[in-house]
Amino acid sequence: MMGGDPLLSGFEDPEEYGFETRAIRAGQPHDQRTGGVVTPIAMSTTFAQEAPGSPKHGYEYSRTGNPTRHAYEACVASLERAKYGFAFASGLAAEDALLRQLTPGSQILIGNDAYGGTFRLIDQIHGKKSGVGNAAVDLTDPGQIREVWNPDCRMVWLETPTNPMLSVFDIQAISEVVHELGGLVIVDNTFATPYLQQPLILGADAVVHSATKYIGGHSDVVGGFIATNHDTLAEDLVFLQNAVGAIPSPFDCYLALRGLKTLAVRMDRHCENAKSIVSVLREHVSVSEVLYPGLEEHPGHEIAARQMSDFGGMVSFRLTGGQAAAERVVTSTKVFTLAESLGAVESLIEHPGVMTHLSVAGSALEVPDDLVRISVGIESTDDLVEDLVQALDQAG
Repeated sequence: MMGGDPLLSGFEDPEEYGFETRAIRAGQPHDQRTGGVVTPIAMSTTFAQEAPGSPKHGYEYSRTGNPTRHAYEACVASLERAKYGFAFASGLAAEDALLRQLTPGSQILIGNDAYGGTFRLIDQIHGKKSGVGNAAVDLTDPGQIREVWNPDCRMVWLETPTNPMLSVFDIQAISEVVHELGGLVIVDNTFATPYLQQPLILGADAVVHSATKYIGGHSDVVGGFIATNHDTLAEDLVFLQNAVGAIPSPFDCYLALRGLKTLAVRMDRHCENAKSIVSVLREHVSVSEVLYPGLEEHPGHEIAARQMSDFGGMVSFRLTGGQAAAERVVTSTKVFTLAESLGAVESLIEHPGVMTHLSVAGSALEVPDDLVRISVGIESTDDLVEDLVQALDQAG
């Protein structure tokens, strides 16, 4: 948790610095013993105490608090312009901590285009096992929230851009409506990252990340994160983080911190490559539709241009040949790897309907069977374009 002691060394006021500087320095002290410039990995599970209940440096047990985790939490909180940051063992563990704000009989509204794992957690775990109701809403029209809101509603959950349809929602407009109704707004900022979008400034109560994706950035660490300026919510998250114990290891925190240092430069390249690929997809005969908020014809383009600094590295598209063509494309690439997940340096391609979003089949969140999603990496642009074109040529 980032509080009054953000563990800054020679970097006393991070707010006055730019994003790239804070990503490298905020919360990351030099080693006080050796002067090492990289934040040490504190592997100890327990810490010496000067007297019973009086730990030497504020740490007593690593589930409760760890110096490496503290540095990581302080850094992401700074990037999200948050007072508080909480690291978790996975994105779903972070989401679960937020969903524990809901009690049996209460209800959550979710966008009708959401990640399948999030829907499964809400519907199967907090719904069927804990008695929390849910309803899918078209959040492109914030007015629909008023139409479905009832006294049991407590929270609105949105991704923007969404996974995998790349829909864009107006965070500020939604926050204004939900706060007027007395609810909380949670924004999954995984696709945009704090480099491209900062939902707390736009009115959200909390931001959640799958840190496995762009924050880590190298497909080598699983993690989740919550950032918030909401004092009461933060108090509960402190308790849940310790009581439930779904925390990342010190080494996981070190890997995420290492990823953060290059987040800005990576995102610039992800965005640049994505735009080149979108241009090619729009002209290919096998592609019936390209879903990317950077396109002027995208329904959410104006909102994305207003609340994001760029349009991201995620692209989805539909094939004229249906599901069979989609499956041929995803199995024909050589540079793009057929794999789940996203947001890393290497380019990935997948078929959401039978991979990441299989859990929403038959629900209001079901995705088209001709949809392909790509996570555009930072490889040579020409290599990526050539690879995708040869795969599309085989789609027939």
